[in-house]
Amino acid sequence: MMKTKWCIVMLIVSMGVVLVCGASEVSTEGKLRPRLSPDEVENQITLDQKANPLYESRLLSPVREWRDGFAEKTGLHLGLDYSALYMHVSDSPGEDKASGGIARFYGYWDLVNRGGPNKGSLNWKIENRHAYSDIAPSALGFESGYAGIIEPPFSDQKARLTNLYWKQYVSEGKGVFVGGFLDTTDFIDVYLLSSPWTGFANFVFSTGSASMDLPNDATLGAAAGAMVNSSLYVQAGIADANSDPRDPFQGFESVIDDSDFFKWVEIGLTPGKDKIYFDNTHVTFWQVDKRANGTDDGWGVNLSWQRWIDDTWLPFIRGGVTDDSGSLLEKSVSAGVGCQPVPMRGVIGFGFNWGRPNGASFEGADDQYTAEVFWRYQLTKELAVTPSVQYIKDPALNTDEDNLWVVGCRLRVAL
Repeated sequence: MMKTKWCIVMLIVSMGVVLVCGASEVSTEGKLRPRLSPDEVENQITLDQKANPLYESRLLSPVREWRDGFAEKTGLHLGLDYSALYMHVSDSPGEDKASGGIARFYGYWDLVNRGGPNKGSLNWKIENRHAYSDIAPSALGFESGYAGIIEPPFSDQKARLTNLYWKQYVSEGKGVFVGGFLDTTDFIDVYLLSSPWTGFANFVFSTGSASMDLPNDATLGAAAGAMVNSSLYVQAGIADANSDPRDPFQGFESVIDDSDFFKWVEIGLTPGKDKIYFDNTHVTFWQVDKRANGTDDGWGVNLSWQRWIDDTWLPFIRGGVTDDSGSLLEKSVSAGVGCQPVPMRGVIGFGFNWGRPNGASFEGADDQYTAEVFWRYQLTKELAVTPSVQYIKDPALNTDEDNLWVVGCRLRVAL
């Protein structure tokens, strides 16, 4: 009972932070600039619209024009994409290749104060994740003896809900709150290259650096953020730790009966409100309860630094430490750089990670080292291709091989 009361108090505080301090600021164009990940529904649709491709195809222009006109008239913004992935790993003791695809239908509907600073919108994302091969790409890491996940979204879960939530701005656009079925990676430990759809493939370069014990998607929860002054921001949230995206509405029963939660508070610094996603330093504190499936409780701290230089370069340093819980790594440090040669046409990324597997999950496992380079290129307005190469030194669960190479290619078609 005390645990439930504490979680309710934290939820109230996370909502109140927005109203007291303020949050997302208005950009120079007068449009709201939410501090959410590139994968967040509204941001994903906006980024797709701004793509600057190598070849400007007119084939689907009528569809885009109808969609944009419909959104302007009704406030209903729609997105649809399909991603396909092939990966091959050298010297695997098990399966050495995997492929799969994901279809997604997503959007947001501005239902309150459309066009105003205090707008409120319903946001959703529905997916079908399926494997082409005997195993899904997300299982290829463990199959090859690597204590980690490569391309986590590419599973074989079939139909599932990723999120369904309400997003509300308050105080003339200076405050924002979200509540409903969330994908916590949209809100926590955000940086520009974290997306497994458009950025790095390996989870060590994504949210939490593989040291954060995140809940599954479609987790019932709430989060809020605030700019305390021109350079300091805070955000906090709470979510069901037992979520299942294939049965999301079970979350109500889980929250009431089990009351196992994932909680976080994040404090960050930025040179200015318009640079918060490009120039950002933050520290994230998180804690998770013991779950219904027996996974241990635990807590951790994550740090992140990134800078945007000359509208081209994005160096970053990120890492985290964990005590117990069910995270993949208990200590993790990642560093690298992203490069955008032509604005909105593609990104070249390189990253290196040192990771110590979590002793609670992989007792006695040795440290492992991971490097990845990828190049995402926007060929047309709809089509992007991302080849990648990874090198894994001392895979913790492979006693026969000291070196693994992983090559992959990801395609994404967005309408």
